Amino acid sequence: MKLTIGHLYPDLLNLYGDRGNIQCMMKRCEWRGIEAETIAYRLEDPIDFDKLDIVLLGGGSDREQMLVCSRLKEIRKDFKKFVETDGVVLAICGGYQLLGKFYETKDGRIDGLGLVDLYTVQKKGRLIRNIVIQSDLFERPIVGFENHGGRTYINKNKPLGKVIYGKGNDGRSGHEGVIYKNVIGTYLHGPVLPKNPDLCDYILKKALERKYGSVELLPLDDTQEHEANDYIVKRYEDKVQNIKEEILRRI
Repeated sequence: MKLTIGHLYPDLLNLYGDRGNIQCMMKRCEWRGIEAETIAYRLEDPIDFDKLDIVLLGGGSDREQMLVCSRLKEIRKDFKKFVETDGVVLAICGGYQLLGKFYETKDGRIDGLGLVDLYTVQKKGRLIRNIVIQSDLFERPIVGFENHGGRTYINKNKPLGKVIYGKGNDGRSGHEGVIYKNVIGTYLHGPVLPKNPDLCDYILKKALERKYGSVELLPLDDTQEHEANDYIVKRYEDKVQNIKEEILRRI
């Protein structure tokens, strides 16, 4: 078995170690004896989506999103076909925003790809903190780091998870990220996959099933990864408990 990962514009869209998501997917394939390769695309490169199994669209600043925006419009038709035929996509922060119809900023509107029915509006203040969410996909929470000024509204789409600690898509809905077909959009940096091996394996499994039919992934020893995840979850459970105790003392 073989998977080919397309990394779109890593020279522009690679905030907060998002490239580490590629390394995580590659290593978890290697450890299972699954052949995997990554193709990094620059703005001027043509993209043959028929050759790709997974696409990573990373995070970038508003300026960098503007730079890639016109190029993304040129590949929209092929990208849309990839998504609608169950191609697997992981889109982080700025990449997540570009999946939608538009991103309204103080400097003007950035037209998105329109691959998913969502939109983003820039508002005062940034949502910056570690974040923990609970997804229906896994028993173990998903953890990461968010830093975004945009508020994303996913309309009737399914969120990746419910916010336990943090702000999420818009700071109000209690939801983080989006799931559409085999597309996952999220604000979680970190990078997100090394701390959340269940999410990484979910992505790999979806790509393998699309290509080869039903598959089972060999289990890996994720003791260290789970310890890192548990540490973050416990840290914020303790923080919330301390806040509750402080409030009770003041009553």
